[in-house]
Amino acid sequence: MDKDKSIDHQLRATWQAVAKMYNEQAAKHDSTMATAFALLNIDSENGTPSTALGPLMGMEPTSLSRLLKTMEDKGVICREKNPNDGRSVILKLTEYGKEMREVSKGHVYQFNNKVREHITEEELDTFFKVTTTINKLITDKLIYEEDIDNKAV
Repeated sequence: MDKDKSIDHQLRATWQAVAKMYNEQAAKHDSTMATAFALLNIDSENGTPSTALGPLMGMEPTSLSRLLKTMEDKGVICREKNPNDGRSVILKLTEYGKEMREVSKGHVYQFNNKVREHITEEELDTFFKVTTTINKLITDKLIYEEDIDNKAV
């Protein structure tokens, strides 16, 4: 199959370009895209339980632990005991973390606004419909359905 016609190739190549672009912007602030994404997923007022952040970001616990340690070392988050569950912690943004969250939001808005300048609402609606359908097919395990003998069809 021609890679330019391959859906997965286009998704992967586009995401790699977006990730590279965001990492270049984050590097200007001595940060990374992963840190910015975490900042955007932590509730800026009440904090977020550490156990809830991984699923929000789609990260494995080991990678998330390393990221949180780095974020804590850089002073963008602090950990507080969860008053409702002594076994877990609440991740809270520091004042510096809130500032960096706003910087991250600005970059996301700038990206979205620039793309919207070049793509019609109808094209965006189609894009969202396609990505939602792909995600549903994957979630519902309909891409590689198994036959009776447990062989991929």
